[in-house]
Amino acid sequence: QVQLVESGGGLVQAGGSLRLSCAASGNIFSITNMAWYRRAPGKQRELVASITSGGNTNYADAVKGRFTISRDNAKNTLYLQMNSLKPEDTGVYYCYALKLYPFWGQGTQVTVSS
Repeated sequence: QVQLVESGGGLVQAGGSLRLSCAASGNIFSITNMAWYRRAPGKQRELVASITSGGNTNYADAVKGRFTISRDNAKNTLYLQMNSLKPEDTGVYYCYALKLYPFWGQGTQVTVSS
């Protein structure tokens, strides 16, 4: 099993920044892809950004140029640096990790006020 614990969410004004962290523990050997997803109020969960074990990244169009995903394999931690935040970035952000099957964190709330 893999446990994922997110932190770093909160309330921020539009234009501000937040940094999310996701600490992985348990049987983390052979985790391949990791990612951040979000669920906005009244919407389905969507992919925000992903990163492979080799460091290749992919971003949703809505966050390109504003968000940066990274992972520190030595610390077993995934990050999401979010800059120039917009009210539409509001939602619950979930950490995701893939081995043979997916694992999810419990989520952290991000609220961007206008």
